[in-house]
Amino acid sequence: MPLIIPNELPAAEALQSENIFTMNRGRAVTQDIRPLKIVIVNLMPTKIATETQLARALSNTSLQVEMTLVTMDSHESTHISQEHLDSFYKTIDEIKDEYFDGMILTGAPVEQMPYEEVDYWNELCEIFEFAKTHVYSNMFICWGAQASLYYHYGIDKHLLEKKVFGVFEHKVVRPHNPLVRGFDETFYAPHSRHTEVLRSDIEACDKLRILADSPEVGPHIISTENGRQIFVLGHQEYDKGTLAGEYFRDVKKGLDIQVPKNYFKDDDPEGEIMFRWRAHASLLFSNWLNYYVYQNTPYDLEELKKHHQD
Repeated sequence: MPLIIPNELPAAEALQSENIFTMNRGRAVTQDIRPLKIVIVNLMPTKIATETQLARALSNTSLQVEMTLVTMDSHESTHISQEHLDSFYKTIDEIKDEYFDGMILTGAPVEQMPYEEVDYWNELCEIFEFAKTHVYSNMFICWGAQASLYYHYGIDKHLLEKKVFGVFEHKVVRPHNPLVRGFDETFYAPHSRHTEVLRSDIEACDKLRILADSPEVGPHIISTENGRQIFVLGHQEYDKGTLAGEYFRDVKKGLDIQVPKNYFKDDDPEGEIMFRWRAHASLLFSNWLNYYVYQNTPYDLEELKKHHQD
């Protein structure tokens, strides 16, 4: 089944070149199938790259998925044109009366700031509350995961002495959980962050379960027991060249940045990139869509009024 995307979204050309089946909304409405409605709250400054990464991740199943993009109304984006935002994005006010099968909330380059000092924090809190009543299952990524853990469970982040940057080995610790079904016992995932949440804080919360973690960089995939909230502290959605782009960007700026670990062959930035997380990224998103969205969401989304999250 295809991924349904807004007409003329820039990601469409890239996805089609990769032989990924997409369909515009005009064609989709002629089919007698209800697509899964997934809202993506895109906090990243590189919006088009993130759109494409997540569209790619959501397209690799037999399910029909309709993607709605949301941006912060209280924040002025400087890395993307207003025309792009006006054409493809909505605000929380514009969707507040809609219901969705799933939501993905991305990371953001604000992790070294206290949450309350982020200029769109109040609006983000509105989105967290909206998701409790209008979304069945939520996936929070990187800073988005940290912010959600803080908002919902009071679990704070901690500043690291050195940035976690590279591709790290993780172990599945709850192999029977549907979200990691089909995963190898160990797998790789990219990380790029200056902060962490402590394993001990997560284990102290009886509503949370660690599904996969790393002795080197800590918890990676966390979930509530019912899968209504999923927290991914790394970046399974990253493209092959995303970490390289971050590294060379910072080098060009003269910043003190280490070579991303286990990413370039022999850790040589002139060497080839070892792309070894794509299969598990595909599994993560397809398992989420199948087991926690498609299998559980009511056909009539307005029935979510009866399924409020605690």
